[in-house]
Amino acid sequence: MDTVSPEQRSLNMSRVGRRDTAPELRVRRAAHAMGFRFRLHRRDLPGTPDIVFPRHRLAIFVHGCFWHGHAGCPRAKLPGSNVEFWTLKIDRNRARDQTVLEALKAAGWRSEVIWECETRSGAGLDTRLRSILGMTNSA
Repeated sequence: MDTVSPEQRSLNMSRVGRRDTAPELRVRRAAHAMGFRFRLHRRDLPGTPDIVFPRHRLAIFVHGCFWHGHAGCPRAKLPGSNVEFWTLKIDRNRARDQTVLEALKAAGWRSEVIWECETRSGAGLDTRLRSILGMTNSA
């Protein structure tokens, strides 16, 4: 059972940002600390990737586990009320995500998705970024 009114829940959800989210900032900080420079939210690329490494032709999306339906993640649990709405919304988000990744690939770009839950561990995030950016762990 929800502990807030539907109106308050709607207000809370409407205030969830699209840019400069905490997980995105963690990824940006880690990449910058590794010496990488990047561009943010390039609107000329499909899906307006969160972080773009032009030299590597790499686009990174930092997805929220709930909003993008991260399979197997406890953060992706659907609310108990209005299930049909949320199921449809998450399914549409996933379909759009897939279309965007295919469009980037067709344009000659590599793309990666970093999930919100992957940004929780600093060491894990560093390892993931090194893997994505082609660095060895000793670098």
